[in-house]
Amino acid sequence: MSIKINRPGLLTTIQDLGRVGFQKYGVIVSGAMDSYALRIANLLIGNEEGEAAIEITLTGPTVEFEQDALIAITGGDMSPTIEKVPVPLYKPVYVRKGSVLQFGPCLSGCRAYLAIAGGLDIEEVMGSRSTYLRAGIGGYKGRPLKAGDELAINTPGQQSARLIEDLSTSSNGPFSTTSWRVTTNFLKPVSVNTIRVLSGSYYERFTPESRRSFFGQTFKVTPQSDRMGYRLSGPSLQLSESFEMISDAVALGTIQVPSDGNPIVLLADRQTTGGYPRIGQVVSVDISLMAQLKPGDSCRFKEVTVQEAEQLYLKREHELNELRTGVMFKF
Repeated sequence: MSIKINRPGLLTTIQDLGRVGFQKYGVIVSGAMDSYALRIANLLIGNEEGEAAIEITLTGPTVEFEQDALIAITGGDMSPTIEKVPVPLYKPVYVRKGSVLQFGPCLSGCRAYLAIAGGLDIEEVMGSRSTYLRAGIGGYKGRPLKAGDELAINTPGQQSARLIEDLSTSSNGPFSTTSWRVTTNFLKPVSVNTIRVLSGSYYERFTPESRRSFFGQTFKVTPQSDRMGYRLSGPSLQLSESFEMISDAVALGTIQVPSDGNPIVLLADRQTTGGYPRIGQVVSVDISLMAQLKPGDSCRFKEVTVQEAEQLYLKREHELNELRTGVMFKF
């Protein structure tokens, strides 16, 4: 069983939840930019949450299904269609052999995730199937997908098989889907998105005006942004006085400020250490929101406490656990 990439899109890669445990050797984590969307896509079709899926950026691929398959598409809305019929997001979709999935204009967000029941039959590298582009490892031959690539699919598990059996007889069209779906208000239809952050370890070393600007002004995502980090433009953030610092560990969501005063939010393909002062740290539940911003989108930062960040994280995981249980009953 396999799928064929007829057109690759702008940047289409294979990602899972990342290559964990190797940063001490200088190996980056990588993984899905929006891990929340990837986890939901897998849950919808009976996969393990961290199963590898296809990450699609801004302009989607054209995918031909050489066998029947159960899929789910989550994240940004890139106008997916199968045989020119619109495909719903956040729902299990049974696709019939020979059908072609295409993506159109990006209506919201920046990244979408295509998960397939059974998962992609891709070799693990250091415990992950994620594509690490700069090193050329993981994913499909360590690179973005291109026209002509064929991806083998593993045999779906028991939960997936039960849903496939139900959906395979419900319609004669190119695909069929369930009457239920996951509802989400994750992608807010607003022009300015609020990203919650903790103050960074060097926050107090910035000028009072810079600290006020960081939490009071709007920043814009620049075209120089990528999976490694989002470069932002806005008010210049300056230190009260220069000082010598050594490189030390950085994390997903660390906000560094280089000498030009424009902050950089480190994301999935971030380096393992950084040598710029850290003014803030994006809380884990808002990483997905940050990852769905595209060049030209604006955001504001809002300070929260460690306790608030922990509560937000626990609430998110509780919601995912409820989703996991609800989907299990549907199967």
